[in-house]
This record gives sequence, structure tokens and C-alpha cells, in this order.
Amino acid sequence: MSKPSLTSLAIASKKEDLAAAKASVVALRKEIADMRATQRLARAVAKENRAIAKTAAANDRAEKKAARIAKLEAKLMAMKNPVGRLAIKAAKKPSKVTVTKMAA
Repeated sequence: MSKPSLTSLAIASKKEDLAAAKASVVALRKEIADMRATQRLARAVAKENRAIAKTAAANDRAEKKAARIAKLEAKLMAMKNPVGRLAIKAAKKPSKVTVTKMAA
């Protein structure tokens, strides 16, 4: 057998370098794909959290509105009931006192 020439050694070396570079490119592409998948997942989680927060805020507003309506209804009922001097007298002597209600 003949001795390998210098150019064939250089070519073999370049082929090894090329194979190593291709392997590093494949590794980088895999790493980038993993990073993108992680970002997609993070965005999905953030979107879900925003939706949950939005729903919670809407529920909170609805509860506050219901509480306000109940408070106003209680105030309205209190205004419809007789109050004052005649009501106090009616509570003491219910036999002869007549309490008239005003139309609201």
C-alpha cells in the first residue's frame, strides 16, 4: 500500500470538521426548538392566567353590584315603613292610632 498523500489527509480532516460542524448545527437546532416550545407553553399559561384573572374580576364586580342592590333595596324598604312620631306612638298604643303610608 502506498502512503496517504497530504491532500487526502487534509480532505479527511476537513470532512471530520464538517461532520462536527453539522453535529453542532443539529444540536443548536434542537436547542432552539426546545426554547420555542418552552416559550409557546409560557405564553399559553400566561394567556390562561389572564383569562382566569378576568373571570375573577368579573365575578367580583357582580358580587359588589349584587351587594349594592341589596343595600339599596333594604334602604327602600326602610323608607316605605312608617317612621317618626306616629310610628313610635303606634308601637306604644296600637289600639287607637292610625298610621297612613305615603305613596312612593
